[in-house]
Amino acid sequence: MRIIAGFAPGGVIDIAARLMGQFLSERMGQPFVIENRPGAAGNIGTEAVVRGPADGYTLLMAGTVNTINATLYENLNFNFIRDIAPVASVIRFANVMEVSSTFQAKTVPEFTAYAKANPGKVNMASGGNGTAQHLSGELFKMMTGINMLHVPYRGAAPALTDLLAGQVQVMFDAMPSSIEQIRSGKLRALAVTTAMRQEALPDVPTVSEFVPGYETSAWSGICAPKNTPAEIIEKLNQAVNASLSDPKLRERISGLGGTVLAGSTTDFGKLIAEDTEKWARAVKFSGAKPD
Repeated sequence: MRIIAGFAPGGVIDIAARLMGQFLSERMGQPFVIENRPGAAGNIGTEAVVRGPADGYTLLMAGTVNTINATLYENLNFNFIRDIAPVASVIRFANVMEVSSTFQAKTVPEFTAYAKANPGKVNMASGGNGTAQHLSGELFKMMTGINMLHVPYRGAAPALTDLLAGQVQVMFDAMPSSIEQIRSGKLRALAVTTAMRQEALPDVPTVSEFVPGYETSAWSGICAPKNTPAEIIEKLNQAVNASLSDPKLRERISGLGGTVLAGSTTDFGKLIAEDTEKWARAVKFSGAKPD
């Protein structure tokens, strides 16, 4: 069985896919292969699943990015809601506003003051145009009135590499893909993007403590081609939820800064529909465009 991740290894979609692949393999008694197909902010991998056989053996590790892309890209060869069958949600997680350990700003107010005093000198990395990382940063720009240059990469991992090297100055990264660098001191977390502080980083404030009303979060979950038989979808949903009830997996997810997002296929479909509508407003307001 294949789980396709539309981003490079090391990002949150890839991490979620590998975690679920490991536990599903143990539960279902057959190997799950994780296949990375990066490019076009996840659309290449998504289309591969949309066009793939609807037999339950080709799955997609989807994420918030898919609901953003529905509006961001005007000429997609598929319609995510129409052409994909929700199987099961997996993880919800915060993004982290982070800088390299050598960057001079140590708090959100210091960062904002630096950006205002140095217009055009702050480069903001993301895993690609229109990703939740990108739009989290765009929302911060809008609400603070600062100017940052967006630098998109083909996934979170290469973006983090340049952030660590000081080639870019800030990133609103998904917590699971950067929490170890934060804990080791290689990156400095200025704030989390959720409304509440996160258990995994209890001493890190929220952006909204300095920018009232700011809040973003993201999720990942498994989808299949639209015409996959209902009994296969239900069997996979049960296997995912059973895996998510395993204390070992729950501990792994918590350690990465995420929270378990178990539920039915109907719950996941509702989440996808609501997020597609929410991010459509954000994309249109920001004027974000794909590469």
